[in-house]
Amino acid sequence: MNINFEYDNVSASDRLEALATEKINKLVNKYDFIVRADVFFEAENTSDDETGRKTKIQLSAPGPRLFAEESKEKFEISLAEVINQLDRQLQKRKGKMKTY
Repeated sequence: MNINFEYDNVSASDRLEALATEKINKLVNKYDFIVRADVFFEAENTSDDETGRKTKIQLSAPGPRLFAEESKEKFEISLAEVINQLDRQLQKRKGKMKTY
């Protein structure tokens, strides 16, 4: 399983990478068909205090790629929201997969 990190207007953070890796690995343990994850952390220039720290994750798995993004006041909160969105998408994908 390969995880790539990209930062836009944000300095690289080992703590954020460790947190994202931990959460993605939980998804990989639950859904073994995930091949790769691309994680993007972006700081937006907004006037709203409740947004501005955007996290995007793209997962490669059989079928179309899965994608989720969320913008909150902290990266940790947006990361948790994105993981929840991807978990729901993966549950649907697993339900549609056929076993032969």
